[in-house]
Amino acid sequence: MPALNETHDLNLTSWVASANDAQCDFPIQNLPFAAFRRQGSDEAFRGGVAIGDQIVDLAAAKATGVFSGLAQTAAEACAAPRLNDFMGMGKEAWSALRLALSQALRSGSAAEAQLSACLVAQAEAEYDLPCTIGDYTDFYTSVFHATTVGSLFRPDNPLLPNYKWVPIGYHGRSSSIDVSGQSFHRPKGQTKAPDAAEPSFGPCKRLDYELEMGIYIGKGTDLGDTIALDSADDHVFGLCLFNDWSARDIQAWEYQPLGPFLAKNFASTVSPWIVTTEALAPYRTAWSRDEADPQPLPYLESETNRAEGAIDIQLEVLLESDKMRAEGQGAAKLSESSFVHSYWTVAQMVAHHTVNGCNMKPGDFFGSGTQSGPTHDEAGSMLELSLGGKQPITLANGETRTFLEDGDAVIMRGHCQKEGAARIGFGEVVGTVLPAKA
Repeated sequence: MPALNETHDLNLTSWVASANDAQCDFPIQNLPFAAFRRQGSDEAFRGGVAIGDQIVDLAAAKATGVFSGLAQTAAEACAAPRLNDFMGMGKEAWSALRLALSQALRSGSAAEAQLSACLVAQAEAEYDLPCTIGDYTDFYTSVFHATTVGSLFRPDNPLLPNYKWVPIGYHGRSSSIDVSGQSFHRPKGQTKAPDAAEPSFGPCKRLDYELEMGIYIGKGTDLGDTIALDSADDHVFGLCLFNDWSARDIQAWEYQPLGPFLAKNFASTVSPWIVTTEALAPYRTAWSRDEADPQPLPYLESETNRAEGAIDIQLEVLLESDKMRAEGQGAAKLSESSFVHSYWTVAQMVAHHTVNGCNMKPGDFFGSGTQSGPTHDEAGSMLELSLGGKQPITLANGETRTFLEDGDAVIMRGHCQKEGAARIGFGEVVGTVLPAKA
Protein backbone atom coordinates (compact mmCIF):
# COMPACT_ATOMS: atom_id res chain seq x y z
CA MET A 1 0.00 0.00 0.00
CA PRO A 2 1.23 3.55 -0.64
CA ALA A 3 2.54 4.93 2.65
CA LEU A 4 0.86 7.84 4.35
CA ASN A 5 2.97 10.95 3.89
CA GLU A 6 2.82 14.74 4.23
CA THR A 7 0.32 15.04 1.35
CA HIS A 8 -2.33 13.32 3.49
CA ASP A 9 -2.00 15.75 6.43
CA LEU A 10 -5.51 16.68 7.58
CA ASN A 11 -4.32 20.17 8.55
CA LEU A 12 -3.14 21.18 5.07
CA THR A 13 -5.03 24.03 3.42
CA SER A 14 -4.65 25.65 0.02
CA TRP A 15 -4.40 29.20 -1.29
CA VAL A 16 -7.18 28.10 -3.67
CA ALA A 17 -9.94 28.99 -1.21
CA SER A 18 -12.62 26.69 -2.63
CA ALA A 19 -10.44 23.67 -1.81
CA ASN A 20 -10.83 24.37 1.91
CA ASP A 21 -14.57 23.69 2.01
CA ALA A 22 -15.11 20.62 4.21
CA GLN A 23 -17.53 19.12 1.67
CA CYS A 24 -15.34 19.79 -1.36
CA ASP A 25 -14.51 16.71 -3.44
CA PHE A 26 -11.11 18.09 -4.40
CA PRO A 27 -9.21 19.38 -1.36
CA ILE A 28 -5.43 19.58 -1.41
CA GLN A 29 -5.27 16.05 0.01
CA ASN A 30 -6.85 14.65 -3.20
CA LEU A 31 -5.29 16.14 -6.39
CA PRO A 32 -6.85 13.83 -9.02
CA PHE A 33 -5.91 13.87 -12.72
CA ALA A 34 -7.98 14.41 -15.88
CA ALA A 35 -7.66 15.48 -19.52
CA PHE A 36 -9.42 18.79 -20.20
CA ARG A 37 -9.66 21.96 -22.28
CA ARG A 38 -11.76 25.12 -22.16
CA GLN A 39 -15.36 24.60 -23.28
CA GLY A 40 -16.05 25.38 -26.90
CA SER A 41 -12.40 26.00 -27.73
CA ASP A 42 -10.17 24.33 -30.29
CA GLU A 43 -7.42 23.95 -27.71
CA ALA A 44 -5.68 20.61 -27.42
CA PHE A 45 -6.76 18.47 -24.50
CA ARG A 46 -4.04 18.22 -21.85
CA GLY A 47 -3.53 16.96 -18.34
CA GLY A 48 -4.94 18.83 -15.38
CA VAL A 49 -5.23 18.39 -11.63
CA ALA A 50 -8.34 19.33 -9.65
CA ILE A 51 -8.00 21.68 -6.68
CA GLY A 52 -11.26 23.00 -5.23
CA ASP A 53 -13.37 24.25 -8.12
CA GLN A 54 -10.30 24.91 -10.27
CA ILE A 55 -7.96 22.92 -12.52
CA VAL A 56 -4.18 23.28 -12.57
CA ASP A 57 -3.32 23.31 -16.28
CA LEU A 58 -0.21 21.12 -16.32
CA ALA A 59 0.74 22.15 -19.85
CA ALA A 60 1.04 25.71 -18.59
CA ALA A 61 2.45 24.79 -15.17
CA LYS A 62 5.39 22.85 -16.57
CA ALA A 63 6.85 26.09 -17.93
CA THR A 64 6.66 28.04 -14.66
CA GLY A 65 9.78 26.65 -12.99
CA VAL A 66 7.74 25.46 -10.01
CA PHE A 67 8.68 21.83 -10.58
CA SER A 68 12.10 20.21 -10.82
CA GLY A 69 13.67 16.80 -11.31
CA LEU A 70 11.31 13.86 -11.66
CA ALA A 71 8.27 16.04 -10.89
CA GLN A 72 9.15 18.28 -13.84
CA THR A 73 9.57 15.27 -16.13
CA ALA A 74 6.20 13.95 -14.98
CA ALA A 75 4.52 17.35 -15.52
CA GLU A 76 5.90 17.44 -19.06
CA ALA A 77 4.35 14.02 -19.73
CA CYS A 78 1.02 15.36 -18.44
CA ALA A 79 1.00 18.11 -21.07
CA ALA A 80 0.04 15.49 -23.68
CA PRO A 81 -3.60 15.03 -24.78
CA ARG A 82 -3.73 11.69 -22.98
CA LEU A 83 -2.03 10.64 -19.73
CA ASN A 84 -0.76 7.19 -20.81
CA ASP A 85 2.93 8.17 -20.85
CA PHE A 86 2.70 9.71 -17.39
CA MET A 87 0.78 6.72 -16.05
CA GLY A 88 3.41 4.38 -17.46
CA MET A 89 6.20 6.15 -15.57
CA GLY A 90 5.31 4.35 -12.35
CA LYS A 91 4.52 5.27 -8.78
CA GLU A 92 7.80 7.13 -8.07
CA ALA A 93 6.91 9.67 -10.77
CA TRP A 94 3.22 9.80 -9.76
CA SER A 95 4.20 10.48 -6.15
CA ALA A 96 6.87 13.05 -7.05
CA LEU A 97 4.44 15.17 -9.07
CA ARG A 98 1.69 14.83 -6.47
CA LEU A 99 4.07 15.98 -3.71
CA ALA A 100 5.31 18.93 -5.78
CA LEU A 101 1.73 19.98 -6.52
CA SER A 102 0.76 19.63 -2.87
CA GLN A 103 3.66 21.83 -1.76
CA ALA A 104 3.01 24.42 -4.47
CA LEU A 105 -0.73 24.65 -3.74
CA ARG A 106 -0.47 24.93 0.06
CA SER A 107 -1.37 28.09 1.90
CA GLY A 108 1.67 30.37 2.04
CA SER A 109 3.45 28.69 -0.87
CA ALA A 110 5.86 30.89 -2.81
CA ALA A 111 4.55 29.23 -5.99
CA GLU A 112 1.12 30.89 -5.73
CA ALA A 113 2.01 33.71 -8.11
CA GLN A 114 3.21 31.33 -10.84
CA LEU A 115 0.49 28.69 -10.49
CA SER A 116 -2.44 31.07 -10.06
CA ALA A 117 -1.95 32.03 -13.70
CA CYS A 118 -2.29 28.34 -14.64
CA LEU A 119 -5.76 27.83 -13.16
CA VAL A 120 -8.86 27.14 -15.24
CA ALA A 121 -12.31 27.06 -13.59
CA GLN A 122 -13.90 23.62 -13.72
CA ALA A 123 -17.17 25.32 -14.72
CA GLU A 124 -15.44 26.50 -17.91
CA ALA A 125 -13.85 23.13 -18.79
CA GLU A 126 -14.82 20.12 -20.86
CA TYR A 127 -13.24 16.71 -20.55
CA ASP A 128 -11.95 13.85 -22.66
CA LEU A 129 -11.06 10.33 -21.63
CA PRO A 130 -8.01 10.78 -19.41
CA CYS A 131 -6.07 8.15 -21.32
CA THR A 132 -6.33 5.86 -24.31
CA ILE A 133 -7.98 2.70 -23.00
CA GLY A 134 -6.41 -0.14 -24.94
CA ASP A 135 -8.11 -3.02 -23.17
CA TYR A 136 -11.05 -3.21 -20.80
CA THR A 137 -11.95 -6.07 -18.47
CA ASP A 138 -15.17 -6.04 -16.47
CA PHE A 139 -15.13 -7.96 -13.20
CA TYR A 140 -18.03 -9.20 -11.08
CA THR A 141 -16.86 -8.53 -7.54
CA SER A 142 -20.06 -8.00 -5.53
CA VAL A 143 -21.32 -11.33 -4.24
CA PHE A 144 -24.61 -9.62 -3.36
CA HIS A 145 -25.14 -8.45 -6.94
CA ALA A 146 -24.01 -11.80 -8.37
CA THR A 147 -26.40 -13.74 -6.14
CA THR A 148 -29.40 -11.51 -6.84
CA VAL A 149 -28.83 -11.38 -10.60
CA GLY A 150 -28.12 -15.10 -10.69
CA SER A 151 -31.42 -15.82 -8.95
CA LEU A 152 -33.24 -13.81 -11.65
CA PHE A 153 -31.49 -15.40 -14.64
CA ARG A 154 -30.80 -18.87 -13.13
CA PRO A 155 -33.30 -19.46 -10.29
CA ASP A 156 -32.13 -23.05 -9.80
CA ASN A 157 -28.42 -22.19 -9.68
CA PRO A 158 -27.95 -18.49 -8.81
CA LEU A 159 -24.27 -18.47 -7.79
CA LEU A 160 -22.03 -20.65 -9.88
CA PRO A 161 -19.45 -22.70 -7.93
CA ASN A 162 -16.43 -20.92 -9.39
CA TYR A 163 -17.54 -17.49 -8.13
CA LYS A 164 -15.99 -17.83 -4.69
CA TRP A 165 -12.73 -19.18 -6.08
CA VAL A 166 -12.07 -16.97 -9.11
CA PRO A 167 -12.34 -13.18 -9.60
CA ILE A 168 -14.77 -13.55 -12.52
CA GLY A 169 -14.35 -11.16 -15.46
CA TYR A 170 -14.96 -10.82 -19.17
CA HIS A 171 -13.22 -8.87 -21.93
CA GLY A 172 -15.32 -5.77 -22.67
CA ARG A 173 -15.37 -3.29 -25.53
CA SER A 174 -13.15 -0.24 -24.88
CA SER A 175 -14.26 1.65 -28.00
CA SER A 176 -17.66 2.53 -26.51
CA ILE A 177 -16.31 3.86 -23.19
CA ASP A 178 -16.73 7.64 -23.03
CA VAL A 179 -16.38 10.38 -20.45
CA SER A 180 -19.10 11.83 -18.21
CA GLY A 181 -21.71 13.70 -20.23
CA GLN A 182 -22.03 10.78 -22.64
CA SER A 183 -25.43 10.48 -24.35
CA PHE A 184 -26.26 7.35 -26.30
CA HIS A 185 -29.18 5.92 -28.23
CA ARG A 186 -31.16 3.08 -26.71
CA PRO A 187 -29.58 -0.09 -28.10
CA LYS A 188 -31.36 -2.55 -30.35
CA GLY A 189 -30.91 -6.28 -30.54
CA GLN A 190 -32.46 -9.70 -30.27
CA THR A 191 -34.69 -10.52 -27.33
CA LYS A 192 -36.89 -13.49 -26.57
CA ALA A 193 -39.95 -13.37 -24.34
CA PRO A 194 -40.42 -16.45 -22.12
CA ASP A 195 -43.63 -17.40 -23.92
CA ALA A 196 -42.35 -16.71 -27.44
CA ALA A 197 -41.46 -19.47 -29.87
CA GLU A 198 -38.59 -17.45 -31.37
CA PRO A 199 -36.68 -14.21 -30.72
CA SER A 200 -37.58 -10.80 -32.11
CA PHE A 201 -35.51 -7.74 -33.00
CA GLY A 202 -36.04 -4.20 -31.72
CA PRO A 203 -35.11 -1.58 -29.13
CA CYS A 204 -34.12 -2.73 -25.67
CA LYS A 205 -37.04 -2.52 -23.22
CA ARG A 206 -35.11 -3.26 -20.03
CA LEU A 207 -32.28 -0.73 -20.07
CA ASP A 208 -30.28 -0.51 -16.86
CA TYR A 209 -27.25 1.12 -15.26
CA GLU A 210 -24.53 -0.52 -13.18
CA LEU A 211 -22.81 1.29 -10.31
CA GLU A 212 -19.12 0.39 -10.57
CA MET A 213 -15.66 1.61 -9.80
CA GLY A 214 -13.17 1.92 -12.66
CA ILE A 215 -9.53 0.94 -12.11
CA TYR A 216 -6.73 2.33 -14.31
CA ILE A 217 -3.48 0.45 -14.83
CA GLY A 218 -0.40 2.66 -14.84
CA LYS A 219 2.91 0.82 -15.11
CA GLY A 220 2.62 -2.04 -17.58
CA THR A 221 4.11 -5.51 -17.82
CA ASP A 222 5.58 -7.68 -20.56
CA LEU A 223 3.78 -10.66 -22.01
CA GLY A 224 4.51 -13.66 -19.80
CA ASP A 225 5.10 -11.61 -16.64
CA THR A 226 2.83 -11.71 -13.61
CA ILE A 227 1.99 -9.15 -10.93
CA ALA A 228 2.19 -10.53 -7.40
CA LEU A 229 -0.69 -9.68 -5.08
CA ASP A 230 1.36 -7.36 -2.86
CA SER A 231 2.90 -5.62 -5.88
CA ALA A 232 -0.43 -4.56 -7.41
CA ASP A 233 -0.16 -1.00 -6.06
CA ASP A 234 3.00 -0.55 -8.13
CA HIS A 235 0.82 -0.90 -11.22
CA VAL A 236 -2.58 0.62 -10.31
CA PHE A 237 -2.57 4.34 -11.04
CA GLY A 238 -5.97 5.16 -9.60
CA LEU A 239 -9.74 4.79 -9.58
CA CYS A 240 -12.79 6.54 -11.02
CA LEU A 241 -16.57 6.17 -11.04
CA PHE A 242 -17.93 3.91 -13.77
CA ASN A 243 -21.43 3.31 -15.17
CA ASP A 244 -21.51 0.14 -17.24
CA TRP A 245 -24.91 0.41 -18.95
CA SER A 246 -26.70 -2.89 -19.56
CA ALA A 247 -29.54 -4.08 -21.82
CA ARG A 248 -31.06 -6.72 -19.56
CA ASP A 249 -33.48 -8.25 -22.07
CA ILE A 250 -30.74 -8.61 -24.68
CA GLN A 251 -28.45 -9.98 -21.98
CA ALA A 252 -30.94 -12.65 -20.89
CA TRP A 253 -31.13 -14.10 -24.40
CA GLU A 254 -27.47 -13.92 -25.43
CA TYR A 255 -25.29 -14.35 -22.36
CA GLN A 256 -25.05 -18.16 -22.28
CA PRO A 257 -22.68 -19.82 -23.03
CA LEU A 258 -20.01 -17.14 -23.59
CA GLY A 259 -21.23 -14.25 -21.42
CA PRO A 260 -22.10 -10.59 -22.12
CA PHE A 261 -21.90 -9.27 -25.69
CA LEU A 262 -24.28 -6.73 -27.30
CA ALA A 263 -26.01 -6.19 -23.96
CA LYS A 264 -22.89 -4.46 -22.67
CA ASN A 265 -20.88 -2.97 -25.52
CA PHE A 266 -23.11 -0.07 -26.67
CA ALA A 267 -22.02 2.44 -23.98
CA SER A 268 -20.01 2.72 -20.75
CA THR A 269 -19.31 6.01 -18.97
CA VAL A 270 -16.39 7.07 -16.74
CA SER A 271 -16.03 10.09 -14.50
CA PRO A 272 -13.35 12.54 -15.74
CA TRP A 273 -11.14 12.48 -12.64
CA ILE A 274 -8.78 9.67 -11.67
CA VAL A 275 -8.22 9.64 -7.90
CA THR A 276 -4.76 8.21 -7.41
CA THR A 277 -3.98 5.12 -5.38
CA GLU A 278 -1.79 7.28 -3.16
CA ALA A 279 -4.63 9.72 -2.41
CA LEU A 280 -6.80 6.75 -1.37
CA ALA A 281 -4.22 5.41 1.12
CA PRO A 282 -6.00 6.75 4.25
CA TYR A 283 -9.15 4.86 3.27
CA ARG A 284 -7.61 1.43 2.93
CA THR A 285 -9.20 -0.97 5.37
CA ALA A 286 -9.28 -4.62 6.32
CA TRP A 287 -10.63 -7.19 3.87
CA SER A 288 -12.06 -10.47 5.06
CA ARG A 289 -13.69 -13.60 3.75
CA ASP A 290 -16.49 -15.41 5.56
CA GLU A 291 -15.04 -18.45 7.32
CA ALA A 292 -17.74 -20.62 5.77
CA ASP A 293 -16.61 -19.65 2.25
CA PRO A 294 -13.60 -21.05 0.39
CA GLN A 295 -10.48 -19.12 1.30
CA PRO A 296 -8.37 -17.66 -1.55
CA LEU A 297 -5.68 -19.77 -3.18
CA PRO A 298 -2.13 -18.75 -2.18
CA TYR A 299 -1.55 -16.38 -5.13
CA LEU A 300 -4.65 -14.41 -4.03
CA GLU A 301 -3.84 -14.40 -0.32
CA SER A 302 -1.51 -12.28 1.84
CA GLU A 303 -1.39 -10.63 5.24
CA THR A 304 -1.20 -7.22 3.57
CA ASN A 305 -4.31 -7.87 1.50
CA ARG A 306 -6.16 -8.99 4.60
CA ALA A 307 -5.05 -5.94 6.58
CA GLU A 308 -5.61 -3.19 4.03
CA GLY A 309 -6.86 -4.63 0.73
CA ALA A 310 -10.33 -3.05 0.80
CA ILE A 311 -11.05 0.63 0.06
CA ASP A 312 -13.92 2.38 1.83
CA ILE A 313 -15.58 4.45 -0.91
CA GLN A 314 -19.16 5.59 -0.33
CA LEU A 315 -21.29 5.53 -3.49
CA GLU A 316 -24.70 6.82 -4.54
CA VAL A 317 -26.93 6.73 -7.62
CA LEU A 318 -29.47 9.37 -8.64
CA LEU A 319 -31.89 9.62 -11.56
CA GLU A 320 -33.02 12.79 -13.34
CA SER A 321 -35.99 12.37 -15.69
CA ASP A 322 -37.16 14.65 -18.50
CA LYS A 323 -40.02 15.74 -16.27
CA MET A 324 -37.67 16.65 -13.42
CA ARG A 325 -35.56 18.78 -15.76
CA ALA A 326 -38.61 20.50 -17.25
CA GLU A 327 -39.98 21.34 -13.80
CA GLY A 328 -36.62 22.36 -12.33
CA GLN A 329 -36.60 19.55 -9.78
CA GLY A 330 -33.52 17.92 -8.38
CA ALA A 331 -32.51 14.37 -9.24
CA ALA A 332 -34.00 11.55 -7.16
CA LYS A 333 -31.71 9.30 -5.14
CA LEU A 334 -32.11 5.62 -6.00
CA SER A 335 -29.58 3.88 -3.76
CA GLU A 336 -26.37 4.08 -1.76
CA SER A 337 -23.63 1.49 -1.41
CA SER A 338 -19.93 1.11 -0.65
CA PHE A 339 -16.92 -0.35 -2.42
CA VAL A 340 -15.91 -1.91 0.88
CA HIS A 341 -18.46 -4.68 0.23
CA SER A 342 -16.46 -6.00 -2.73
CA TYR A 343 -15.88 -9.77 -2.51
CA TRP A 344 -12.50 -9.41 -4.26
CA THR A 345 -9.97 -6.59 -3.79
CA VAL A 346 -8.34 -4.50 -6.51
CA ALA A 347 -5.05 -6.31 -5.85
CA GLN A 348 -6.72 -9.69 -6.28
CA MET A 349 -8.20 -8.57 -9.61
CA VAL A 350 -4.77 -7.48 -10.83
CA ALA A 351 -2.99 -10.60 -9.58
CA HIS A 352 -5.54 -12.95 -11.10
CA HIS A 353 -5.68 -11.10 -14.43
CA THR A 354 -1.92 -11.49 -14.89
CA VAL A 355 -1.30 -14.89 -13.29
CA ASN A 356 -1.41 -16.55 -16.72
CA GLY A 357 1.13 -14.09 -18.16
CA CYS A 358 -1.40 -11.63 -19.59
CA ASN A 359 0.43 -8.35 -20.20
CA MET A 360 -0.79 -4.96 -18.99
CA LYS A 361 -0.35 -1.60 -20.70
CA PRO A 362 -0.64 1.93 -19.30
CA GLY A 363 -4.28 2.95 -19.57
CA ASP A 364 -5.74 -0.55 -19.44
CA PHE A 365 -9.01 -0.43 -17.55
CA PHE A 366 -10.92 -2.70 -15.16
CA GLY A 367 -14.55 -2.37 -14.17
CA SER A 368 -15.17 -3.60 -10.65
CA GLY A 369 -18.57 -5.05 -11.42
CA THR A 370 -21.79 -3.69 -9.92
CA GLN A 371 -21.18 -2.60 -6.33
CA SER A 372 -24.30 -3.74 -4.51
CA GLY A 373 -24.37 -4.05 -0.75
CA PRO A 374 -26.10 -6.61 1.47
CA THR A 375 -29.46 -4.80 1.75
CA HIS A 376 -32.03 -4.04 -0.95
CA ASP A 377 -31.53 -0.27 -0.70
CA GLU A 378 -27.82 -0.78 -1.46
CA ALA A 379 -28.51 -2.31 -4.87
CA GLY A 380 -26.31 -1.00 -7.68
CA SER A 381 -28.75 -1.59 -10.55
CA MET A 382 -32.43 -1.16 -11.38
CA LEU A 383 -32.62 -4.87 -12.10
CA GLU A 384 -32.13 -5.45 -8.39
CA LEU A 385 -34.12 -2.47 -7.12
CA SER A 386 -37.18 -3.45 -9.19
CA LEU A 387 -36.75 -7.19 -8.55
CA GLY A 388 -36.34 -7.91 -12.22
CA GLY A 389 -39.05 -5.44 -13.23
CA LYS A 390 -41.69 -6.93 -10.93
CA GLN A 391 -41.71 -4.11 -8.36
CA PRO A 392 -41.82 -0.53 -9.76
CA ILE A 393 -39.64 2.08 -8.07
CA THR A 394 -41.50 5.27 -7.08
CA LEU A 395 -39.39 8.40 -7.50
CA ALA A 396 -39.65 11.50 -5.30
CA ASN A 397 -41.87 13.32 -7.83
CA GLY A 398 -44.30 10.40 -8.14
CA GLU A 399 -42.93 8.96 -11.38
CA THR A 400 -42.26 5.22 -11.43
CA ARG A 401 -39.60 3.10 -13.06
CA THR A 402 -38.81 -0.56 -13.48
CA PHE A 403 -36.05 0.19 -16.00
CA LEU A 404 -34.71 3.35 -17.62
CA GLU A 405 -36.81 5.45 -19.99
CA ASP A 406 -35.70 7.72 -22.83
CA GLY A 407 -34.47 11.05 -21.48
CA ASP A 408 -33.38 9.62 -18.13
CA ALA A 409 -30.00 10.80 -16.90
CA VAL A 410 -28.19 8.63 -14.35
CA ILE A 411 -25.83 10.39 -11.94
CA MET A 412 -23.29 8.56 -9.80
CA ARG A 413 -21.17 10.08 -7.06
CA GLY A 414 -18.55 8.78 -4.67
CA HIS A 415 -16.43 9.99 -1.77
CA CYS A 416 -14.21 8.80 1.07
CA GLN A 417 -14.59 10.15 4.60
CA LYS A 418 -13.41 9.11 8.03
CA GLU A 419 -12.24 10.58 11.32
CA GLY A 420 -8.69 11.91 11.15
CA ALA A 421 -8.50 12.22 7.35
CA ALA A 422 -9.68 14.80 4.86
CA ARG A 423 -12.84 14.01 2.91
CA ILE A 424 -11.99 13.40 -0.75
CA GLY A 425 -14.36 12.79 -3.65
CA PHE A 426 -14.54 11.51 -7.19
CA GLY A 427 -16.84 14.18 -8.64
CA GLU A 428 -19.63 12.55 -10.60
CA VAL A 429 -20.35 10.55 -13.72
CA VAL A 430 -23.46 11.44 -15.75
CA GLY A 431 -24.95 9.72 -18.78
CA THR A 432 -28.24 10.23 -20.61
CA VAL A 433 -30.44 7.81 -22.56
CA LEU A 434 -31.62 8.94 -26.00
CA PRO A 435 -34.39 7.24 -28.05
CA ALA A 436 -33.37 4.35 -30.25
CA LYS A 437 -32.31 5.34 -33.76
CA ALA A 438 -34.89 4.72 -36.45
